[in-house]
Amino acid sequence: MKIALIAATTLASLALAGCATSPGYGNGGYGSGGYNNGGYNNGGYNTARCADCGIVTRIDTVASGRTAPSATGAILGGIVGAVAGHEISDKTGGSKGNQNISAAAGAAAGALAGNKIQQNVTGNSYDIQVRMDDGRVVVVNQKDLGGIRENTYVRVVNGRVVLR
Repeated sequence: MKIALIAATTLASLALAGCATSPGYGNGGYGSGGYNNGGYNNGGYNTARCADCGIVTRIDTVASGRTAPSATGAILGGIVGAVAGHEISDKTGGSKGNQNISAAAGAAAGALAGNKIQQNVTGNSYDIQVRMDDGRVVVVNQKDLGGIRENTYVRVVNGRVVLR
């Protein structure tokens, strides 16, 4: 039964793949979709504009002004995680050994989460200035650069600057 189902699925996939056309060949070959549209006649450059694309012209680091002792997030997260892990194991009928293991795992997960939360709250952010393709200048503030540097071609999506 499974072999017949796999064979039918494979046959249907091949039939649908045969109906697909690749881009550039569906408009009559070399005419409207080939060399005369975006190819050799305009110098080889793509003249289409991206409405939300531009070049990073400046990156400034903005200090958060918030401070906390270095291990505060990890310690508080570890305590909360240990208590939560122990209580969850206790309520689900775990043995004493399972409760201890759950508490240790909860403490480790809580410490990691608490440390990350502390970094997000007290860490610096960046003002990224982008000169858009249409001439506008946009400044976006975000926590991480994600590989973005000055003179990088980027896209502004949902209030974030991302590599294009």
